Amino acid sequence: MSRERLLDHLADHVPADPVEARSLARTRALVAWLSAPLDEHADPTHVTGSAIVLASDGRVLLHRHKRLGRWLQPGGHLDPGETPWEAAVRETVEETGLVARHPDTGPFLLHVDVHEGPRGHVHLDLRYLLHGDAEVALRPAAGESPDVGWWDTDEAARVSDASTLAAIGAARTVSR
Repeated sequence: MSRERLLDHLADHVPADPVEARSLARTRALVAWLSAPLDEHADPTHVTGSAIVLASDGRVLLHRHKRLGRWLQPGGHLDPGETPWEAAVRETVEETGLVARHPDTGPFLLHVDVHEGPRGHVHLDLRYLLHGDAEVALRPAAGESPDVGWWDTDEAARVSDASTLAAIGAARTVSR
């Protein structure tokens, strides 16, 4: 994916609140400035892709991050040649065992967040809406956290951080 294509992708996104607006502005500026914004090895600051996975009943899929110990949406670093929306699908499979899918209209960027990642990285996290079947058994890949499950709105609010909750809110708004 080229820098120009990524910047075009970001140009269409409308932030939901002032916090996300700051993250989006910072992400755009860093993508334009970094030599290889999609490569986690090129710079400690880089793009990541994650997924807000909704079931048909409105529950959201969360996992307890293996390093951070917090309940988050699935997501992570991009593999070489991968787009952020492809990484969101792959990371969902790896971290939860669920094969989730983008909406029929294609990848939908829900939310943008800039946050500290493990080992001093800064993640420019692009969060996408995915749909998943809550009846399918969740089987994270070996080495991933076994703590994964579907959460209703109130439960997710008790265990998630404000940024994850903002992304979940964005997913519920567009899924109505």
